[in-house]
Amino acid sequence: MAAARALRVGGGCRGRLLASSASSSSASSASSSSASSAGGRAAERGERPDSAGLGFRPPAHSHSDWIGPPDKHSNLRPIIFYVPPEESALERRLREARQEAQASNQRFWARHNRAFHQEKEEFIYSRLKAKGLEMRDESGQKATLNAEEMADFYKDFLSKNFKKHLQYNRDWYKRNFRITFLMGQVALVRALRWLRRRKKNVEQ
Repeated sequence: MAAARALRVGGGCRGRLLASSASSSSASSASSSSASSAGGRAAERGERPDSAGLGFRPPAHSHSDWIGPPDKHSNLRPIIFYVPPEESALERRLREARQEAQASNQRFWARHNRAFHQEKEEFIYSRLKAKGLEMRDESGQKATLNAEEMADFYKDFLSKNFKKHLQYNRDWYKRNFRITFLMGQVALVRALRWLRRRKKNVEQ
């Protein structure tokens, strides 16, 4: 089912920046060695290196990037990047930069969302306990707080995490500036390659 819900990104979009928006729910690999070993094991099984462990896999004949179903922790859609057999060193740098940016986004939003839900439950419990109420009412329904009470939690949570979000935004811009720069280099190399082929065909 997960594979059926995966979305294909057209071949023309392969070099396009697909940055995840910071508005999702409110994600540098864990280590180079672990990423390399995971990629090696995936290659042995005939999988794409970056599809290992994601729960879905593009068709073997696909020559495009694929966007998978939302991650249950980060709510971000992971991208499986197509690796062409003739991938140049510069194109590999671009793909790896995009993979690192995606991994960083996944980690940040997964941690953020887990902290948000945990602290929200603790806040509701403490407020209900102060009122002498249980987490569930007599009918078994989960007790809730009104909008004004929850506004206190949202304000406090945002205030506590302000510096984390500020640092995340700075890193996000740095990563995407590097990706954009590499995209420009790749586009220039491809354009020059196309011009050389065209000139050669004309001369023949």
